[in-house]
Amino acid sequence: MNRAEIVAWAEANYLDLEFTAARRWLAEEPGRKAVGFLPVYAPAEIIHAAGMLPVGIHGGGDRIDIIRGDAYYQSYICHLPRSVVELAVTGRLDFLTGALFPSTCDVIRNLSGMWKVMYPEKYSRYVDLPQDFAKGVGGDFWTHELRELVHDMGELRGSPITEDELRKGIGDWNRRRALVRKLYAKRRDEPHNVPTDELYQLLRAGEIVPFEEFMTMAQAYLDVCDKDGRRPRDNARVIVIGAFCEQPPLGLIRTIERAGCYIVDDDFLIGNRFLTREVDCSGDAVRALAETFLNHTVANPIVYERDADGKKKLVGERLRAARAEGAIFSAPSFCDPALLDRPMLQAGAAREGISFISFKYAENTGQFQQFREQAGTFSDAIKLWGNV
Repeated sequence: MNRAEIVAWAEANYLDLEFTAARRWLAEEPGRKAVGFLPVYAPAEIIHAAGMLPVGIHGGGDRIDIIRGDAYYQSYICHLPRSVVELAVTGRLDFLTGALFPSTCDVIRNLSGMWKVMYPEKYSRYVDLPQDFAKGVGGDFWTHELRELVHDMGELRGSPITEDELRKGIGDWNRRRALVRKLYAKRRDEPHNVPTDELYQLLRAGEIVPFEEFMTMAQAYLDVCDKDGRRPRDNARVIVIGAFCEQPPLGLIRTIERAGCYIVDDDFLIGNRFLTREVDCSGDAVRALAETFLNHTVANPIVYERDADGKKKLVGERLRAARAEGAIFSAPSFCDPALLDRPMLQAGAAREGISFISFKYAENTGQFQQFREQAGTFSDAIKLWGNV
């Protein structure tokens, strides 16, 4: 399988607002079920352990007009929930048996309530993530929450999830996370061989297709990238921070790279990399999953930062790890967590003499000229004068 075929597969799934791959999987065997999950992080391996299909829900981007969705929310919140409601009221999410709503922000909390209004007969759970990371506090709380989720998924499928099934599900997701990390490492080391728009679409597809299909296609893409010998360009290496929940339109990602920037680190679809280490489920699998969350979670706006100066250190740490030359702060309009973090992150970047620019977007943004000019000027400045 060549690169063009893999990218075409990923793009087709990314663009498909009817979730055809998920519906096809459901139709292949009577009794199968699918459960959706919202950004930023949900323990999808538990859905997988129950033999059900985890389906990432990220809204319709710039591929759907918001008509009825605007009636459910105010105009001064982010675009994502209105887009998700539009998918729901137009029947595009009817194939889901239930949905998980992680505690990302108040908007997602409210969206979980809207889901119950739209689908009163379907399963819905607000997944309250821990904020106190002490083992005896947040650890016990999160373990209890996960055990309840395991119970609920068993009820949803019609029989309890066994410990062996849970270990297998977590083991599968360990392999999935390891493969995603390899893809990101490849992109960091050879960004000319792993364009971010291709990697992004591959991961978007991976959130709506069966586990085995994604693993096959992701490994095939990694193999292709190992063989390709694309010539590198004299682009600026940048990290993109702020797009952890509502995703940027694909055109924005392409615009940044076409403007002369290689994106070598980002927080797009960060739920795929939320846990930074494999879960050792040789003992109590639920407790192990909970403790991995406590001790090995990527820094992000929805997890409490215990170090008062941690946010200011973050940009420098990520920049050095990615061997980047500058940072782009790109956050959705009206995203309170991202925009609350931005002043602290920018202060840290300024303190370390890191070049950066910032702008806001919406997932349905269609005009990219201003972003291209800003990113292009930023790239030129880095190449001409270094940190400016």
